[in-house]
Amino acid sequence: MKFKFKAVKNDGIKYEGIKESNDKFTLYEELKADGSTLLVASEVTKIKFNINVPFIDSIPEHQKIIFARNLGSMINAGLSLAKALDILEKQITNKRFKKIIESLEASIRKGQTLSLACSEYPDVFPQLFTSMVKAGEESGNLADSLKIVANQLEGSYKLKKKVQGAMVYPSIILSVMIIIGVLMLVLVVPSITATFKDLKIELPFMTQVLISASDFLKNNIVTTLLALVSVVIVCYIFFRSKSGKRILDYIFLKLPVIGEITKETNSARITRTISSLLSSGVPYAEAISITRDVVQNGYFKDVLTSAISTVEKGGMISSVFMENTNLCPIFVAEMSVVGEETGRLPSMFMEVANFYEESVDQKTKNISTIIEPVLMVIIGLAVAIFALAIIKPIYSLTDSIQ
Repeated sequence: MKFKFKAVKNDGIKYEGIKESNDKFTLYEELKADGSTLLVASEVTKIKFNINVPFIDSIPEHQKIIFARNLGSMINAGLSLAKALDILEKQITNKRFKKIIESLEASIRKGQTLSLACSEYPDVFPQLFTSMVKAGEESGNLADSLKIVANQLEGSYKLKKKVQGAMVYPSIILSVMIIIGVLMLVLVVPSITATFKDLKIELPFMTQVLISASDFLKNNIVTTLLALVSVVIVCYIFFRSKSGKRILDYIFLKLPVIGEITKETNSARITRTISSLLSSGVPYAEAISITRDVVQNGYFKDVLTSAISTVEKGGMISSVFMENTNLCPIFVAEMSVVGEETGRLPSMFMEVANFYEESVDQKTKNISTIIEPVLMVIIGLAVAIFALAIIKPIYSLTDSIQ
């Protein structure tokens, strides 16, 4: 921390200055060693500009996982919280995360709790993180809570990456197909079809469509690009709105194969999060409330909202899952019944989470296997249509010459 101070030298001369030090007591000792006596000191407050640029100023998820796991291990090994944060700050390479950990250390040295310090950075440490840390502080098991946090973040991170990874290959192939198709229509087709236009022969319908599309793109390339960008922006804004997101959530639930993966992904996220929170000592209703904020799909949020009301009235969460088997698989409801009856709900929910995470992993691998031949068929059909549209008029021209 930086301090603005007034001090007096041994010869009676007073002076002012700014000096960095861990705290006021350390500053007093440092000035005393220099032959001065501290009169007054105040911390220099920094003006913070909270401007976070996505993809540039963001902190990778895996660094948060490493931070939570290493911090828990250091505390478990007997290091003080401030000392552990100081060591971690030196190991972190991300500049923003480095400054945040430095700020956490300063807050801890001033007497704040770790959960309170973390809550000042909600974009880095979500409510799930701070609530589990707070529960660990209150129970005296901060090291264990941090390890649970790390496992929770790692489980969610791996699940998200598996789903995203399954979509990368088809997205790249389709994007390349569209780009090549547009380039062919703009650059290649005009030179080939110019001959057909000059000969003024009757062209097949497929060839006429190809030529019309080529002419339109060639003559209106800027308009087409602007229209495409406008459509993308409008769709982005709409699907980020409440009603648009609701429609998108419904589509994902109803799509073949994708719908099943969506249900299992959300079920895994719900059960893992509740299990981790309960294991850390977070109250039941609060754990469900935090989980509702973690889940992305609006229909699953509705289920958890109903669960909060039921639990607060003394009911069982299993009854809510039983009423919503169209969203949550029946296995979730059955395991929650067993967990509530035996008093082992956290461990049961963790087993459910592991089961559905493995299921999602297998399904995403199957999608990658199935989608490859499907894409090959689509590419083959596109090439065949393009070839027929060009070759068929040539054969017609040859027949008319004969």
